[in-house]
Amino acid sequence: MKQLHLGDTREFDLKKFKRFLLHDSPYFRILNFNLQAGQIFPVHSHPADGQLSIQVIEGKGVFLAENNAELPAETGDILVSDINEPHGVKAETDMRILVTIAPPF
Repeated sequence: MKQLHLGDTREFDLKKFKRFLLHDSPYFRILNFNLQAGQIFPVHSHPADGQLSIQVIEGKGVFLAENNAELPAETGDILVSDINEPHGVKAETDMRILVTIAPPF
């Protein structure tokens, strides 16, 4: 068992979003991404089977999907998607997201 402290990863970068690998095992992976207002985590997909979740732990923005679809996203919102579905995030304010991928690839 281990405890993670998200306050330890509250860092932002003007040039690019920050990425922190919090947990990695054969069963799932947890990452924290921090985006400053206006930054975009580009829409992408992965050629793998499984699912992912994107949870907004701070801030406000939009979840991005295929066909330029945008879903409002704010603190507490969670997007659940197949890994091979296009997904991304655009920050309207400074935004922190927690991404869980299962199984990891």
